[in-house]
Amino acid sequence: MKKTVFALCFGNRGFMPGELILDARREMVQAVRDAGYDCILMDEGLTRFGAVETRDEGLLYAEWLKKHEGQYDGVIFSMPIFVDENGAANALQDAGVPILMQAYPDEIGKMNFKYRRDAYCGKFSVTDVFCQYKIPFTVFKPHVVHPMAEAFAQNLHDFAAVCRVVKGMKRFNLGCIGARTTAFKTVRFDEIALQKYGINVESFDLSELIMKVKAMADDAPGVKEKLSRLSEITDFSGVPAENAHTIAKVGVVIDEYIRDYHLDALALRCWNEMETYLRVCPCALLGELNDRGIAASCEIDVCSAVTMRAMQLASGEATTVLDWNNNYGDDEDKVVLFHCGPVPQSLMTGPGTVTEHKMFNKVDPGSGWGTNEGRIAAFPMTYSNCKTEDGKITVYVSEGEMTDDPIEDGYFGCAGVAKIGGLQDKLIRLARGGFKHHTSVGKGHLKAVLEEAFTTYLGYDLVRID
Repeated sequence: MKKTVFALCFGNRGFMPGELILDARREMVQAVRDAGYDCILMDEGLTRFGAVETRDEGLLYAEWLKKHEGQYDGVIFSMPIFVDENGAANALQDAGVPILMQAYPDEIGKMNFKYRRDAYCGKFSVTDVFCQYKIPFTVFKPHVVHPMAEAFAQNLHDFAAVCRVVKGMKRFNLGCIGARTTAFKTVRFDEIALQKYGINVESFDLSELIMKVKAMADDAPGVKEKLSRLSEITDFSGVPAENAHTIAKVGVVIDEYIRDYHLDALALRCWNEMETYLRVCPCALLGELNDRGIAASCEIDVCSAVTMRAMQLASGEATTVLDWNNNYGDDEDKVVLFHCGPVPQSLMTGPGTVTEHKMFNKVDPGSGWGTNEGRIAAFPMTYSNCKTEDGKITVYVSEGEMTDDPIEDGYFGCAGVAKIGGLQDKLIRLARGGFKHHTSVGKGHLKAVLEEAFTTYLGYDLVRID
């Protein structure tokens, strides 16, 4: 993952002890680098203490920021003292990236005029004016925090995740391979609504993919390498050679679409044409794509691919899409989350085994090779999904735990048990809200980060289910 870079900006106010800003410059640089990130900052000699106070100083900083556009992912606005909001607003009103507000705490025993900061109060004057100017910004707990404090290190990690999500979601390409399956109105979406939010959908006819695969020789470029890659991450030993080569060819064609159209995510029509005409399922391929950093959803669920990408950006880990599939005995806070086999190997307890799809095998034996069967590992998880309605993206985000509760061997596909507090009430809210039978699942607790990115910077409507 590319290292996140922050542009640092410091505020000033004439009658406050401005000398404290010099310490802040050193401390903030150290804090950012200690946390594993990088930073750039305006030269100390350009203004008094290298900070902004007046409108002219704010404009000078804005000009400096413009010259370095593309070199930073977010701005940290540091308030070592009660700062002047005019300079701050002029400096950052056109920043175009997330802005983290950081204010220094006062210290007991250093409350005389030489050392007293009053940044606790001053932070409100800046956030108030930013609201007036419609400048989006991020605030985390605690209200005031020293850069060298452990709490600020966590703030930095969360803010870096916000920056990754915002940068990656503002403009990206999503491939839609195949039309929506006729029976699945649940995955309908509004392509123009997505475009309003910078999500460009590129559509591909599934018949083209099928023809490309049928015309491809077993020794065509990329086929052997794809088969080798799949065999490294799952047990492919039981797959007949013809079917194995076909799966690899499907992967080669999808990779061509990704390369030629610069796709960052995709949704694939995974049944039943592939099974009927190619005799394969693409499940294992989708899992491999997710482990590679391409958010890949099945069943043409474009909306799930959107939230999968967001979680992937936030966590730096693979994501998946799962059905709200089964109750887990009588435990009302547990649910079996399942899909046929597109779960990335990094989210599973082990490599999994590529098998025939049980549903297709029942009707047409030999037509469904490609499901990667196994079990989902235990980890803290976030689940989310969205819908497009009335020209808007509406999203929910919540958290739970994937557990190590057993699922019987006869249960086909790839599944895991999730424990979610207050699950029954949340399911009612999802049903009332018109959300689908799928949910996107990512590793780690990411709710605060995703909600901040979605609402403050990306303009999505948020439905709270907690």
